[in-house]
Amino acid sequence: MKRLLPLVLLTTILISCGVKVPYTADIQEEFGLDDPSKLKKVQFYTSATVIMEKSKASGNQGTSESGALVANSSKEQNRIIIPINTKCIYDGLGENGELIIRFETGVNKTLTFAARPNQQGSKFYLVADWSSQNNGKIDYGNDEYTVSSASGNTYLMIVLKKLQKTKRKDRIVRGMKV
Repeated sequence: MKRLLPLVLLTTILISCGVKVPYTADIQEEFGLDDPSKLKKVQFYTSATVIMEKSKASGNQGTSESGALVANSSKEQNRIIIPINTKCIYDGLGENGELIIRFETGVNKTLTFAARPNQQGSKFYLVADWSSQNNGKIDYGNDEYTVSSASGNTYLMIVLKKLQKTKRKDRIVRGMKV
């Protein structure tokens, strides 16, 4: 009996917690999340790590006072990393039903996620300009960053809790005697 009580408590706690599932067009339709006021109440999460990079290189060549050739170069690299399971919120709706998602405060510090065309019940994946061979281009905070192709598989997730109430009334029949 002493061992059964902790097991029952643990099971109850695990059952009451929600499960992270991909945010899909089917879930959007099932829960009526077409309205921005409802979407603002949903907590979103990322399914994978997104790494955005921006680099700028500069350099010049010349000669020193002693007559030696001098090559001077410098490189500045900025990276923004959004880890897996990062909490994010709805910020707006794009022209074609894309979700504009905010990760931090600031002007245009948002990423766009959309369902892929020709896929029934598709997840909402990160949107970028994938015209480059290995990297995509993305705007974040009024700057252009590149993202790896692995970041293109990042999709939005939500916590889904299923609550079920069951009311049961038992009655034991004693039978009848002659």
